Amino acid sequence: MTLVQRLSTALALVFTTLIAGPAPAMASEPTTERNRQFVAQAFNQWAQGGRTFFTGVLSPDVTWTIKGTSPSAGTYRGRDDFLKRAVQPFAKRLASPVRPTVTDIWAEGDDVVVHWDGTATAADGAPYRNSYVWIMRMQNLQAVEVTAFLDLLPYDDVIRRIPLEAGDLE
Repeated sequence: MTLVQRLSTALALVFTTLIAGPAPAMASEPTTERNRQFVAQAFNQWAQGGRTFFTGVLSPDVTWTIKGTSPSAGTYRGRDDFLKRAVQPFAKRLASPVRPTVTDIWAEGDDVVVHWDGTATAADGAPYRNSYVWIMRMQNLQAVEVTAFLDLLPYDDVIRRIPLEAGDLE
């Protein structure tokens, strides 16, 4: 191969890479922005008193993992399992619903990361405050996989401190 042929081949590869390289990123931008806006809107509705965040955002088949070592940590399989074993037992111990304040939302393709703070009043009148990071894998505007990071000490304190009546567990 002559020097001219090698230079022509190299230039063709560089040119092709320059043209084709940005295409995948540009193709994912609509998905990225659509997912980011969907999650931002859901959090905004929740912050304004909406009560459908989990049913509106989570896939019925979601896998939700709470990271940590406390009894509350673990993996929940399906929206109903997560609501029944994690959300409802906690919410029933509160006098007011948790209200989120979003610090930031990052998105890339089907992945959305939300850093937010939540506040509420427990049933015994004590304040509840926590910070969360949720990493969500989206599919057709539904979270199909969520990994949640939070300070489990205040969460578990509410669970331990406020007993539920037998009828509240259903």
